[in-house]
Amino acid sequence: MADLSIHREHALGLERARKVAWKWAEEAEKKFDMECTVIEGDFSDTVEFTRSGVTGRLIVAADHFDLEAKLGFLLGAFAKTIEGEIQKTLDDLLAKGGGAGTAAKKAAKNAAKDAAKSPASGGKR
Repeated sequence: MADLSIHREHALGLERARKVAWKWAEEAEKKFDMECTVIEGDFSDTVEFTRSGVTGRLIVAADHFDLEAKLGFLLGAFAKTIEGEIQKTLDDLLAKGGGAGTAAKKAAKNAAKDAAKSPASGGKR
């Protein structure tokens, strides 16, 4: 079994984050044949998702998303691919939602700078 854990900060607030999460759930249902259930709370929501070989949940808060998933034996072999697809979909929805968190953007920009400067890439330090 493989476990996935994805964290994304954002600046959407809870109402707009809910809309992004619902869109993500709709796409997961269509694209991956998932069954999704949204449980609304006062300060956060939970999107539970399941299908054969996959169970998980997406916690939706005013300033972040936390996704946890367990992949069964057969899908575990594709964990990296599945994780990459989930990250891409979530990042795309956050960008469309207008709130890819500044902390996440800064971290990505800094990582790219560091990679360019690393000796392995021929960059200068």
